[in-house]
Amino acid sequence: MSEKECETVNLEEQKMSSEAIQIETEEADEDQDVEHTQEISVDVITNPDTLLLEENSAEPTSEDQRQQDDINKQGSENKIISSNDVGNSTATVKILLMPERHMITVAFTIGLTILDLKKHFSFEMRVPYDIIQITLDEKNVNDDQTLMDIGVQPHGMIQFEMSSLDPENYPMRPVKPQQEYNMPDVITVRVQTADTYQDVVVEIERATQGKAFLGGYRHKLTNAEYHHAAIQTVPKKRPDRGIEMFSRDTQTVKPSKNQAQQCSRNAATQMRKIGCFVSNMEDKLISPGTYITAEEYHSKRLRAVITLQSYVRRWLAKCFTDSLRQAKEQRLAWLENEKRRKKEEKEKQIRDEYQRRMNPETKGDFDLLYNALKKWRIEEEEHINVTLSGAERKAALCALLEQETQFISSIERHRMAAATRNQEKAIKAFLNKCAEPKKWRAFDGKVTEMDTQFTIKAKELRDLYSSITQAHFTKDERLDVLLTLKHTVKEHKCKLAQEIVDLADREMDLLMRGMKKSNLEGLRKRISTLFLQYIKTPEFNPQVSRHLRVPRDPADLKKNIYLCRGCNEYQSSTNFSLKTNESAVGICRRCMELDNEARRREDFSLYKNILRCLRDTEAESSPGAKVTYLLQDQDLRYLVDFLWGAQSALSGWKDLHDLQFVRWEKHLDWSPWNCILLTKDEAAAHIKLENIEKAYDLVVIRNVKQKHTLARKYFSQIPAMAECLHGAEIQPAALSNLLVSKPITEATK
Repeated sequence: MSEKECETVNLEEQKMSSEAIQIETEEADEDQDVEHTQEISVDVITNPDTLLLEENSAEPTSEDQRQQDDINKQGSENKIISSNDVGNSTATVKILLMPERHMITVAFTIGLTILDLKKHFSFEMRVPYDIIQITLDEKNVNDDQTLMDIGVQPHGMIQFEMSSLDPENYPMRPVKPQQEYNMPDVITVRVQTADTYQDVVVEIERATQGKAFLGGYRHKLTNAEYHHAAIQTVPKKRPDRGIEMFSRDTQTVKPSKNQAQQCSRNAATQMRKIGCFVSNMEDKLISPGTYITAEEYHSKRLRAVITLQSYVRRWLAKCFTDSLRQAKEQRLAWLENEKRRKKEEKEKQIRDEYQRRMNPETKGDFDLLYNALKKWRIEEEEHINVTLSGAERKAALCALLEQETQFISSIERHRMAAATRNQEKAIKAFLNKCAEPKKWRAFDGKVTEMDTQFTIKAKELRDLYSSITQAHFTKDERLDVLLTLKHTVKEHKCKLAQEIVDLADREMDLLMRGMKKSNLEGLRKRISTLFLQYIKTPEFNPQVSRHLRVPRDPADLKKNIYLCRGCNEYQSSTNFSLKTNESAVGICRRCMELDNEARRREDFSLYKNILRCLRDTEAESSPGAKVTYLLQDQDLRYLVDFLWGAQSALSGWKDLHDLQFVRWEKHLDWSPWNCILLTKDEAAAHIKLENIEKAYDLVVIRNVKQKHTLARKYFSQIPAMAECLHGAEIQPAALSNLLVSKPITEATK
């Protein structure tokens, strides 16, 4: 390396100070406690003459080779350095931060004092240097001592302990690693050769790529030069198609690309002359016609234009009238279809209601019968009170009571028959649900089914129960079924299984003796009942435990148990029906049904239909709405009968089959304080309105909002409703606008 190059490198080194941070983890021996030590290494290059070591180390002499074999006890290598540069040499200094025992490694000049070392770490750790205490082998080190005075050799290593005199206010924390790492120009590399180590100073050359000079601009006032960019994004090369192609746009100048050209053309005519005869046999004599002036020509064109326009207008008018006629026909056809549909729906409702009265199956059907019985009794009482008096009236009332009793008895007989049919259907549905295989939907939408050992067992028991309850088997088939039943039940040793086996043996014995089927009905009923109890036992049919309502653990029976004030029995909370304005548990569902049949005889089927339609509509428009699911049948009856008068708010239609609830303001969720009772046609038109205030009269709006205020007051007692009510409260100052009796003043223009 020449002297000029060395001087340039030294100038660059004086401007550069790089720190490389390394994290090391040291673990103690296995005999001692495990201790993790964090080591942070910082290399500081302060000697410019060390650059010459690389050149000297390239050709080592025999003296250098001898001195390289001399290694101190700490494992670091001693190099031969001139006496003038001993104070500028560096050594590895390890600082152990107490009491956290974090290790920091730094390359430090051995000619500097301990005070300089404290100031260095004071700047790094953000603590005053007079608070820092440095010890060596548990002995304090003076600030005026240098590393050479302590005995540190060039490129050697020493370890200090560093602690704080005020650990509460100024604790010793490790130096955080730098977020950005800048590569130094000179680094020291330790190379292992055989059993020795040698430190080699390496200079890093940053080879910059030369950019092409593409010219630029020079500022006339400041003489600053601005060069064109030499590096640009290279466009993606198009693949070669193997065909040489040319573009007209790149070959022809744009103004003349589509310019028309006219070549010269010669024309000639033949005339009579000497030596040339032209015949006139085919010539024609043309006489000029009547001269047409410009005014006549334009008037003729105007008449032609008017004629064309008249025909076009006639055609357009005909098309318009045809479209109107077609729209009218479609409208009349739609009205006819709607009229027919409504009539069919009405007839279907009447047929369904008649079918429900003649063949009652559900609880709602019997409520409908009792409601009809109540209406009939009221009409008969009014007729008797009007037409009769005295003893005749009392006799007629007694006869009416006797007739009502007969009707009630007939209704109860239908109820018992329906209960038997419903019980059989419920048992079949229960067994089918237990035997149903596991299902899940795959990513492609297909449903996958899987039978487990429990579902297979449930299927076998279901099929066996169906065979036992079958009444049209022959004698041999019945004996086979009973044998299968015995083999199935004998798998478990218990009292129930033994009783089923005994009953099966008894029936087999009676069948062998030729007993009639009518005499065996009671025995077969006992067998089917006990076998159903066997199927419902989870020990024999594990699949049934997922569908039992009564928990198997007796401790679970004590949870959510309430006392019914009607029958004085403790029942589960699911057997109670609470109104939205009730805060305590009253009577159970069975007592409520009995009270309704005995006294009130109300039919909630119409209100249930309105509530079901409302829930379906809200589920489509707002899936997250929950107010409709908080309402019960009694709450909807209060809204329909007491608040809205069981009639449409606009037309006054009173048939509940045609009424439904919709939103008053369609951009808000449905609630008792944001609803209106309308017919189905009125509801469809109301949903399409954009501005309610322009569509309805002021009296109608105030009447609707007054009903909303009453509903808000009624449902504000419910905690679940109060949460929904909190965001829609009306300001007290606005309540005066809801009064219908307030005088209405309108300004006329």
